[in-house]
Amino acid sequence: MEPPTEIGCSDVDGWTVVEVFGEVDVYSVSVIKQYMIERLADGCRRSIIDLRGVKFIDSMGLGVLVGVLKRVITVHGELKPVITDANTQQLFAPTDLQHVFPVYGSGYQLRRTS
Repeated sequence: MEPPTEIGCSDVDGWTVVEVFGEVDVYSVSVIKQYMIERLADGCRRSIIDLRGVKFIDSMGLGVLVGVLKRVITVHGELKPVITDANTQQLFAPTDLQHVFPVYGSGYQLRRTS
């Protein structure tokens, strides 16, 4: 049996870094969505969602990223993903999500462009 999805959070250079480990799928999206909503309620407006520890992401996972982005935009915030897995990055191309989410290979790279 696979371990459950784990979520961690830290603050780095004015960004809230949310690290996700495990799988982002139909079984875990509600937990991830609620976690991100709570961070917004806590006042975190600039967030990096670090998916380097994600082994698998499905269409529900992509949907939750878009849903969270919409919430972030309503509070004039920013949400940027860090993805290093080639398979996960490939999911963004056919859905045109690369235009919505510029994908970064590291949090350092992302913060340098902000």
